[in-house]
Amino acid sequence: MFQSICKGVIAVSLWLGVGANISSSQPPKEITNSIGMKLVLIPKGTFMMSSPEYEEGVTDYESQQHEVEISKDLYLGAFEVTQAQYLKVMGTNPSWFQKSRVLGSDSSRYPVDNVSWEDAIEFCKKLSDFEEEKKAGRVYRLPTEAEWAHACLAGSNERWSNFDEGNGNYGWFGGNSNRQTHPIGEKKPNAWGLYDMYGNVWEWCGDRSGAYPKGDRSGWFRVARGAAWDCGNRIRIRLSPTDRDRSLGFRVALSPSTSPQGGDELKR
Repeated sequence: MFQSICKGVIAVSLWLGVGANISSSQPPKEITNSIGMKLVLIPKGTFMMSSPEYEEGVTDYESQQHEVEISKDLYLGAFEVTQAQYLKVMGTNPSWFQKSRVLGSDSSRYPVDNVSWEDAIEFCKKLSDFEEEKKAGRVYRLPTEAEWAHACLAGSNERWSNFDEGNGNYGWFGGNSNRQTHPIGEKKPNAWGLYDMYGNVWEWCGDRSGAYPKGDRSGWFRVARGAAWDCGNRIRIRLSPTDRDRSLGFRVALSPSTSPQGGDELKR
């Protein structure tokens, strides 16, 4: 899969968004876990998911705009999982971009790549089993696609929140990446303090792929969001949970309630 994963996928706008409804009683806005991973509080709220039918390249698969409510706060990694963090938890580093393939040969702060959905799920399970994490009551998981979308928009009303592929202020894309990943956090964060939500590596989501608005809770394919170093950012892709590629990575989510399920639901 070392050819660009952008080929043959469906281009789609991210979303129209509305501001989040932030509750008056909040847990800490940021936490740092036992392996130095920083997580940012994402407030619950509502937004419009998917793209209008009139936009170019949009298909029936994902053109049905619908209001989604994120009914619970969650924590989301401020950065994509790094190679050093993945190595610490899993005992191996599967990344393509390491050693002689990166500048200076130190890839510890680069996002882990070449990981499948199943690898990402196993990482979450193993991290949750760390003694310090169990004592803190933290259960890690992947964000749902709706949670990812809500966090990416960061309460913005703009369809293309923080999208500037031409200027490259917020992400690494095909035009500025020199055909490789880059260390986390070198670009500007969005309004909620999340880095690299666009570009660098695709990010696995926890739920299954399906046509909007309900998705397919029983299907085989999973969703990755955010595009990567070899793409533009107007893309949502679906892949097998066993697929690996040098443009695939992830970031973790954490529910304050320690529930393994996300808090997103359609509003009727």
